[in-house]
Amino acid sequence: MGEGRFVHVWSTGSAIEAELARARLEAEGIPVLVKGEAEGPYRMGGADLWVPEGLEAQARLILESPPPDISEEELAALAEASADEDADPPGSPGSGPSGP
Repeated sequence: MGEGRFVHVWSTGSAIEAELARARLEAEGIPVLVKGEAEGPYRMGGADLWVPEGLEAQARLILESPPPDISEEELAALAEASADEDADPPGSPGSGPSGP
């Protein structure tokens, strides 16, 4: 990523909370690394969020502030976008049958 050293800014026991926090930070232009059980294919456990050291204070401020009100439509769009990012690209080993 080229941002230098990453520092831990937040932990959660919920994969959904981790994804929402990641989305909030990325919406503000802060790169995020998500580490923990929430990053695997089943996304059942918790996660830790890491950001570039120079953006730690800004990230903590964002995470400590109340989240904005999100409509059902916006929430559905975020979920769909997240699912699209996680989908296997066509022709990849996990994308289904290929060939003649």
